[in-house]
Amino acid sequence: MTALWLDADPTHLRARGSLKWTATPASVAAWVAESDLGTAPAVSEALHGAIDRGLTGYLPRDLAAETREACAAWQRERYGWDVPVSRVHLVPDVIEAFRIAVHHHTRAGGAVVLPTPAYMPFVTLPEQWDRSVVRVPMVGDADGQATFDLVGIEEALSAHPGSLLALVNPHNPTGRVHERAELIALAEVVQRTGAWVFADEIHAPLVGRGRTHVPYASLSPATAAHTTTATAASKGWNIPGLKCAQVIVTDEDDAAWWEANGEQNGHGVSTLGAVATTAAYRHGGPWLEGLLDYVAENSTALREALGPQIPFADPEGTYLVWLDLRGPLAALPSPPPPGEVARWLLETAGVAVVDGMANGGHHGFVRFNLATPRPLVVEAGRRLRSALGC
Repeated sequence: MTALWLDADPTHLRARGSLKWTATPASVAAWVAESDLGTAPAVSEALHGAIDRGLTGYLPRDLAAETREACAAWQRERYGWDVPVSRVHLVPDVIEAFRIAVHHHTRAGGAVVLPTPAYMPFVTLPEQWDRSVVRVPMVGDADGQATFDLVGIEEALSAHPGSLLALVNPHNPTGRVHERAELIALAEVVQRTGAWVFADEIHAPLVGRGRTHVPYASLSPATAAHTTTATAASKGWNIPGLKCAQVIVTDEDDAAWWEANGEQNGHGVSTLGAVATTAAYRHGGPWLEGLLDYVAENSTALREALGPQIPFADPEGTYLVWLDLRGPLAALPSPPPPGEVARWLLETAGVAVVDGMANGGHHGFVRFNLATPRPLVVEAGRRLRSALGC
């Protein structure tokens, strides 16, 4: 563990200048999905080396090729998914990959079917692109974990022919890592309805011990033929500002289209992002294991600080947890209305979180970022518990 991980002084964290700490006056910033826990030494060394060499111009082709190779090797070694390097393409970020997939695989006026709670931009952006968003709330499985409402998804896809299903796995904001059986059942629904899947797997490196990430497109020839996959090193190694995500295409027609349009689609990919991504995939694995252990311990610390009246499921992946505040909020003399819970917590408790209404209309829930120094995770838990009278 590096000293950076142990810096729990909000003044120091704010002085570093990250969005997480400068965009809010909170005593504890636990909202946007960026990390306070540093990055792998191999990534830092690669970036310093690139700067020292003056590698700050446009992305060289040989570096782009190295990054694509590193991504393919990571998929093969980590998940057993043998992806041809030619099927890996670089884009600035996963949001751009989503935009491209929506425009390429749906028509104007079409629909994006979205299990909720969901990543906030997936809730709002499709409407800016002249597509409707059809929300299908997730349901609890036998263990109380969030899973797909297959009946609701099939009804939504059937009612909107030619629609796209946005699949986020590992799941933001609940932290679920969907099991193979869940994904196979979902794939059967997609096949029956003829939909396309955009698989956002940006959090795939952040899968805890005892869990396994299964790339959706790897399940079968059928899923390969109806999926665009997007991933990145940005969350696992905290390099989202460096702008280098990867799109993996597995359908033959889609591959031909990407081969013809890859240069245009990849406009804006950062040279330093490619350097960092390559180093992360090739040399950042051991460091990542330490990060995952730290996040798991943070989850335990948060649970103890919050107490039993504020439940959440330990994240199986990501560094995000989905806190259920409905009970304590309902017991308040004047509970905040829908859409105002996060603002109320910021003003009352000094803790910045994401309001569940932004995740697709889930009043009473908030998203909390565990990639925060542990003393501050504990402090945030105590502040939330006190504000909610628990």
